[in-house]
Amino acid sequence: MSSSTTTTVLRPATPEDAGAIVALVRELAEYEREPDAAQARAEDFARALQPGTGIGCVLAEVERDGRLEVAGMALWFTTFSTWLGRQGLWLEDLYVRPAHRRGGIGRALFGELGRLCAERGLGRLEFTVLDWNTSAHAFYRALGARPQEDWTTWRLDGDRLSELAPSSPS
Repeated sequence: MSSSTTTTVLRPATPEDAGAIVALVRELAEYEREPDAAQARAEDFARALQPGTGIGCVLAEVERDGRLEVAGMALWFTTFSTWLGRQGLWLEDLYVRPAHRRGGIGRALFGELGRLCAERGLGRLEFTVLDWNTSAHAFYRALGARPQEDWTTWRLDGDRLSELAPSSPS
């Protein structure tokens, strides 16, 4: 990506961007070798991005020949640390389309998240990275991030999650 021919614009996503976000998430799922796992629809993202949900997304757009095209995103939600006694951000997905990688967009998206954390007085920015994604590991380490090697992410979902809910009284 040549800086003389393109300009990157970062902006908060709105519910109207839901279709573009779905496309990015599906590309990310393909990259992460789980193309069938991305089931979210545009309506889901439009609902999630409503004000007051604690969910946000920064879009990176690249200007080419007078028009903007979506090049990447950072989708996040707020968390709370009992140890810090304040909120943080959980970066659910960072994705930059292959044609736009190595042009500073990922760093710019992280810069915007850092600005958002500072502006809101948030104590942490956290995220997970697939073990096999060594290029992402190198990128995050270069930013100053460090893995939390004593922690393992666990998940309950689907039928197992539903089975935990007590049945309603008749």
